Amino acid sequence: MNLPTLQNGMVVMPQDEFEQLLEQAAARGAKRALADVGLEGDDAAHDIRELRDLLEAFNTAKHTAWQTIVKVLTTGLVLALVAGALLKIKLFGGQ
Repeated sequence: MNLPTLQNGMVVMPQDEFEQLLEQAAARGAKRALADVGLEGDDAAHDIRELRDLLEAFNTAKHTAWQTIVKVLTTGLVLALVAGALLKIKLFGGQ
């Protein structure tokens, strides 16, 4: 690695060394960020997969719950309409 030089108030270094420096800094930052949230070490990939699976299961359950609510409301509305029609035509105890 060549030492960076200072030209006109700017630090100058070869492009490949600059990219390597950026990659190292990014890798350190990513490791630090994962460590800050408790996802460091060999189990990190497994933990992230579990979190993704848990989130997917939650989203599926939420979607299913909304579908069930819509079905119950629709069924209730249809039953109320049928009961109203039966009362209207006096088949169900109306006078």
